[in-house]
Formats: sequence, C-alpha cells, structure tokens
Amino acid sequence: MAVHLTVSDRGHELGGVVRAGESWAAAARRTCASLHADPVPLDLSGEVKRFAIDHDRRVALRAMTRGDLPDVARWLAAEHVRRWFGSQGEPTMDYVTERYGPRIDGMSPTRMWVVEVNGRSVGFCQDYRLRDHPEFAALTPDPEAVGVDYAIGEPHLVGRGVGTVMLWAWLFSARRRYADVTTYFAAPDHRNESSLRMLDKVGFVRGTWFDEPQRDGSTATMVGCSLDVRQVVG
Repeated sequence: MAVHLTVSDRGHELGGVVRAGESWAAAARRTCASLHADPVPLDLSGEVKRFAIDHDRRVALRAMTRGDLPDVARWLAAEHVRRWFGSQGEPTMDYVTERYGPRIDGMSPTRMWVVEVNGRSVGFCQDYRLRDHPEFAALTPDPEAVGVDYAIGEPHLVGRGVGTVMLWAWLFSARRRYADVTTYFAAPDHRNESSLRMLDKVGFVRGTWFDEPQRDGSTATMVGCSLDVRQVVG
C-alpha cells in the first residue's frame, strides 16, 4: 500500500507518494523541490505523512561545550524540565559539571548537543549506543539501537513545535554519526504525553513499557519508542 504525504509551503499544500525504497524524508524533499529549506515534519503518525517548509525558523544542533553548562543548569532547574529530570539530582553547577563535563570532554560514550533556534541556545540533546549502557540496554528491545534524550529548556518555546524540529535535526545528525544503526530509541516517562506525542510526530512508534530505576532510588515507568531509520530518514 502506497504511503501518501503532503508538504505545506507558504499557504500551498503539495501532495505526493513515497516511492518503493524511498524514505519519507526523501519523498518530501522530492515533492516540494524547495531550494530554500528542507521540509520538516508536522505529523508523521497518521496514514498521510504531513510535512511543511519553515522559512522563518532554523533549528540546528551543535556540540556542547563547558561554556554551555550554566545554561544546562538553568534549563534543568526550570519547572517543566525538572519534573522529568529531577530524579537525577539537584541541578547545581557542581552537579551539572560532574555529570556532563566528562561527556563534553569525550570521556563518556554519551554525546551532548545544544539545540539552537535561529542561532540562540534553547535546549539540549544527548545520544548514545544502548549497548554502551548495559543496565539500560537490558530493558530495551534492541541493544544495538542509538538512544536519545532531550529537553527544550526555555519555557516560552514549549508547545511551539520546536521539539519536533529539534528531533528531526537530531535524526539527520545521528544518521551521519551512526551510519550502521538501523533503529533509534527514546523512552519518556509514561506520564509525559507531550514528549510521547513529539516522538509520534517525527516517526517513532510506541512499544513496550518498562520500569527503570532512577538515581534517587525511585522507579519510573517508561514507554519505549523506536524509529525505523531507513523508512523515515533514509
């Protein structure tokens, strides 16, 4: 059965079909043939995959540096982020430096990225091969997958579509860096419907629920979400 898609561009909606062996991203680019910007997802969870061209907003990732740690501490202290990251510890500068500094320095298999919107830092992503974290990989369906965690730190940008485009930018960054990987994986708390919906919109599929021990001794119930890299990104 053919997969249909639409691309919205300056008030016009273009329709297309995904060809055999073609990714959704490639089909969207071919359908709109834009010379100005690549299409980004509006919602890929339905039968028709919906994309748009955003001419005014550029979302990009760059490698995190130690100079970003004060922003990371501020983001982690924000109420909407603290709700989901608070079990890791108090977001003091000492804690943030101890936890994220080695990752920035390349001393950990986890890599850190700052999310920028039109050049302004607004949040972060981190990614890692699940097999490098055996205690976590044992809870997931595919230990060879690459995992991702993320947060939009600036409260005024929550619910504005930034997270969806952030994840889309991360997909292509990961595709370049993990060329052999066929599955991406994310596992938000089962109560975090906004995060789960964001994953839906970029092509992740919800799967197994599992309990994950937290640093503070509590246990959180997570929803494992997987993305087929070849189908979505190519």
